[in-house]
Amino acid sequence: MSRHTGILAALCLSLPMTAVAQDATPTTEAPAAQATSETPAKAATADTVVATVNGVDITLGHMILVRAGLPAQYAQLPNDALFEGILQQLIQQTALSQGITETPHRVELAMENEKRALMAGEAVTAYMETAITDDALQAAYDAQYGDAEPGTEYHAAHILVETEEEAKAIKAELDGGADFAALARDKSTGPSGPTGGDLGWFSDGMMVKPFEDAVKGMEPGAVSDPVQTQFGWHVIKLEETRDKAAPTLDEVRDELTAQLQEEAVSAHIDEVTAAATVDRTGAEGIDPNAIADFGLLE
Repeated sequence: MSRHTGILAALCLSLPMTAVAQDATPTTEAPAAQATSETPAKAATADTVVATVNGVDITLGHMILVRAGLPAQYAQLPNDALFEGILQQLIQQTALSQGITETPHRVELAMENEKRALMAGEAVTAYMETAITDDALQAAYDAQYGDAEPGTEYHAAHILVETEEEAKAIKAELDGGADFAALARDKSTGPSGPTGGDLGWFSDGMMVKPFEDAVKGMEPGAVSDPVQTQFGWHVIKLEETRDKAAPTLDEVRDELTAQLQEEAVSAHIDEVTAAATVDRTGAEGIDPNAIADFGLLE
């Protein structure tokens, strides 16, 4: 297995090395036609032949799919830096593959798996395009938010210190008339310290529970006694509260669409699989460890 992995790695490495070195390394091959300021780009389709290796065509469509499957560190490179590298990789792979006169069984199996996965993906995509309607979205929105009561949002600030003694001393200073924001800038160890301890607006579930419980029991303008969380000791000032209305359909459209698509696809897969004639008897009695035996493919 290591022999095949090494070969595949070498083929993959040819792309970044070629792409990086294309401007510095001379080549004897005729360069692919590139658009310049003097020569405008020619019209092309996925079937446009960009190179031919011993009579075998390489098309722009082949290059597009390689480009789409690049690892993130290469996918972010500009297309003009990738074009020649991708083309050279496909030329190398084509020339190498022509040295094999008979397709190995493991390659045939891999190609079958790849085609199966791609076709299944196409089927799912086609189904999703018609599975979610505006009526379904509205129904999902009504079910989730139609009867939702307005929640409460809180605007608070805090001073975070390491010990209870420090927190009690700060509370005493505040009770004596000290400015909360000034004390936060001077004493708070939290990232909000430089902004006077201001935490902005938040709602249920956005703060750790002891902190949230303390805020919920306060009136606007009040300052809490020291509150302990896993981050340390807090002295909290509740600035103000406001009602939080339910989001609009447009605000949660993407979230609801993804949720409905997941549910619809899962149900569709179950339905299609249940309707298929499936015979699993061939798997009976096979040692599960067999799926890790690459030698069976030789």
